[in-house]
Amino acid sequence: MSEKATLNVEGKEYELPIITGTENEKALDISKLRGSSGIVTLDRGYKNTGATTSAITFLDGERGILRYRGYPIEQLAEKSTFLEVAYLLIYGELPSVQKLEDFRNKISEHTMIHEDMKKFFDGFPSNSHPMGQLSCLVGALSAFYPESLNPDATEEEENLNIIRLLAKMPTIVSWIHKKSLGHPVMYPKNDLNYVHNFLNMTFGQITEETEIDPVIINAMHKLLILHAEHEQNCSTSTVRIVGSADTNLYASVSAGISALWGPLHGGANQAVIEMLESIKNDGGDVSKYVEKAKDRNDPFRLMGFGHRVYKNFDPRAKILKEACHEILDKLGIKDPTLDIAMQLEQVALDDEYFIERKLYPNVDFYSGIIYRALGFASEEFTVLFALGRLPGWIAQWKEMHDNKEPIGRPRQIYVGETEREYVDIENR
Repeated sequence: MSEKATLNVEGKEYELPIITGTENEKALDISKLRGSSGIVTLDRGYKNTGATTSAITFLDGERGILRYRGYPIEQLAEKSTFLEVAYLLIYGELPSVQKLEDFRNKISEHTMIHEDMKKFFDGFPSNSHPMGQLSCLVGALSAFYPESLNPDATEEEENLNIIRLLAKMPTIVSWIHKKSLGHPVMYPKNDLNYVHNFLNMTFGQITEETEIDPVIINAMHKLLILHAEHEQNCSTSTVRIVGSADTNLYASVSAGISALWGPLHGGANQAVIEMLESIKNDGGDVSKYVEKAKDRNDPFRLMGFGHRVYKNFDPRAKILKEACHEILDKLGIKDPTLDIAMQLEQVALDDEYFIERKLYPNVDFYSGIIYRALGFASEEFTVLFALGRLPGWIAQWKEMHDNKEPIGRPRQIYVGETEREYVDIENR
């Protein structure tokens, strides 16, 4: 017998089914409440509202758990590659050797982008933000591939759009980086693996393939894997609600990129580096800023510590901490900003104030440090976040589309004026 809850409003009772997920999460199903009672719920920011059921990601912030399709993030980061994780997220299972090879080969056939897209770069102002460029370029893919607009596409046609987007995203991101430096863009070398190819297009010289240290390639795999999915966050929910209108994949992901652009979402790792820079420019006294962070009356906040979802620890940060130190040791970088970061990390791990409040360094802290060490400008960090999050967005769009979910249409509680008569302008 299914569980039910009873809602009593003004003497009338309404039964609400209780849904239990596979990890024993419980939810009240209110999808028919308005129809039976005329009542809607108010949940600002949707913090307590499940807009869908999903089989993609399980996240438990209290226990520090993150799993993709049931697989612990720790195992995937240690043993898998980004492309294998992308396949897992999008299609539901880890691929066999042959399926993964077929997946790689299909992607390698579509890594080039239309030469006319170069004209977009010519039109962007020299100081235009990389995320503005990325959102524009990804959305424009729907214009270059108008067949993607068909909401009744076959499975084969849908998969082609998925492959194209996965294939072209690294090329677009690398071109954004090259253009920011005024350098000529590099074309894909499809004998390299997905991540190596991206790094080569980003940091390589146009005359020859650049040797990329395996430590850097491995760290980039981890970064992209750890950012690949995080259930119903702001940008992912945006992709789903835009896609629910039968909007094509490219436009839906472009909307997700715009949501990720916000400093409260994807811009957090950029904010970490900007904070470190400000500490350095003020003399580099870490203890001074630690005390400021402890002072409730001081507006200063340490960026990159704690997490609004993970109340214990961020499992992704544990993985990136090791990769971060390995990168810094390998590259032997002497950067006062990164020195400050390491001092702050030690304080957060040793100081009782931070330990009691569980203000541990999070994934944004370590990812920002790694990206800076590799030579990316802070404005590019969110673009790299988008590159990692792409498989998750695609998986969520595909799940929503394949399940034929209804168009998203949130309700509201109206608090404006009641009906009033129009007053002619001369009498106002």
